Amino acid sequence: MRLRRKPGAPAKIAEYSQYIANTPEEWVGKWHERFKNSHPIHIEVGTGKGRFITEMAKSNPEINYIGIELQESVIVVALDKLIEEDLPNLQLLHVNGGSLTQYFAKEEVDQVYLNFSDPWPKSRHEKRRLTSSSFIKNYEEVLVPEGEIHFKTDNQGLFEYSLSSFSIYGMILERVWLNLHESDFEGNIMTEYEEKFSNRGQRIYRVVAKFPERK
Repeated sequence: MRLRRKPGAPAKIAEYSQYIANTPEEWVGKWHERFKNSHPIHIEVGTGKGRFITEMAKSNPEINYIGIELQESVIVVALDKLIEEDLPNLQLLHVNGGSLTQYFAKEEVDQVYLNFSDPWPKSRHEKRRLTSSSFIKNYEEVLVPEGEIHFKTDNQGLFEYSLSSFSIYGMILERVWLNLHESDFEGNIMTEYEEKFSNRGQRIYRVVAKFPERK
């Protein structure tokens, strides 16, 4: 889907460098210095308009959050939320989520969130899916030992693919929800897409996948 360009977006991103690290390569292995604490770091790859990551940061001040989004016209919406809330435990990155190892050191991240990622349904686009093996390898590189991926989607095909992809890679499926909103799961924070899809009566799928203990 082609997004409408937001006038002034590049200038705003440059202006609010306290919220968006415009030179993230400089913080590799030093994100705790930017946050000025040693709290765990959770990242969301494909943060969209930022509702999920903003609400998570508000609800969990003891955790540092980083929202990663490539689309300029989308991340400025997330930036507006962050400017309004002024959350010290939230940062944004306007970078490609497929290049995590350029922005985080080995074992620097404690948890990864993937919410309503593009399903890329055509077989020739499999490598673009955020739960394909190449992406999983990047997550494993930056995550702590036994780190977790929390994945949500409304797309059954992508969900089934992701369960298979995680399993083939050797990950442990800690828990699987086939209808999240009809489950006993507590504390769910909805993304903008999640609210839209669930209001249409669509099922929301969720899985927590964990990397095995490293030998």
